[in-house]
Amino acid sequence: MENTPEGFRRFILSRHEDECGVSGTGFVAEGIQFSSGRCVICWRTLTPSIAVYESIEDVVKVHGHRGKTVIQWLDNT
Repeated sequence: MENTPEGFRRFILSRHEDECGVSGTGFVAEGIQFSSGRCVICWRTLTPSIAVYESIEDVVKVHGHRGKTVIQWLDNT
């Protein structure tokens, strides 16, 4: 992505197993990590929503499901 501000990164959540039966598997959410470290994720489910987290670690803590969902970075910084 050209002209990306320093520290700003895009990612997706990729789910290998849908533990809760809600979001499915594969590419389930789009995310942005801002230079402050805060993250926003937008779910690609039948009932889409947007959530804000203080850190990428919090995103993993809430949605990682012990490695069943992983973050795939789209930007290098």
